[in-house]
Formats: sequence, C-alpha cells, structure tokens
Amino acid sequence: MGKRDKKDEAPPPGPFNNPFAALSAQRDALPAGSPPPPPREKPEPKGPARAVVRMERKGRGGKEVTVVEQLGLPAAQLDTWLKALKNGLGCGGVVEDDALVLQGDQRERLPALLEARGVRKVTVG
Repeated sequence: MGKRDKKDEAPPPGPFNNPFAALSAQRDALPAGSPPPPPREKPEPKGPARAVVRMERKGRGGKEVTVVEQLGLPAAQLDTWLKALKNGLGCGGVVEDDALVLQGDQRERLPALLEARGVRKVTVG
C-alpha cells in the first residue's frame, strides 16, 4: 500500500465546508415573520415636585453633610430613596425627620440623580 495520490481527489467546493449552504436556497420559501412592535415611549417617572439640596456643617463636628429637604414623601419611600441615592453616590446617609442626610458635599452630583428619579425642580443652596 502506497501513499494516495492527491491529484485524484477533487478540491473542496469552497474554502470551508458549510453545512447550512443547502438551507440558504430555501430562505425565500419561509413565511414572513410578524412585524416588530412599535417602540414604546418610557413613561415619565413620577416623583416629588421639588427638592432643596444644601450643605451643612453646624452641629456635626465640622463634618460636611448634604441635606435633601422638602421631598414630601412618606417615611417608607424616604428609606428607599435614601438607599438608591447612597448607592448612586457611594456615600453613607440617614433619614432625619423629613430630610435625607448624605455624608460629604454632594451638591454637584446630587441634582442629576434626583432628576433621574422624577424630581421636577431641584434647588441647590
């Protein structure tokens, strides 16, 4: 038994063996699919009408905190808002009375997060 002659073999039909080549001929026979659904508009997030953001140092041992007031939310919602803002800003915080108190001076970064949560007017003081 000798080596096989390569000259007797036919070259492959293309550069690669394509197992789906026979299916591409049947593509026109397929039924048309359903049209894509129309794009839905995102509903505007509902939130409080306004918020007042200010920075405080008094009575806190010289530490800076950012206070968010006049949200007008119930206590349960204040807790969820506080958790979301703490995660978004990467800082600590607490609910005091009807205000959210966040650690550090967050006056520049906070308005964008509040507007994303549906606050229509943010006053920075």
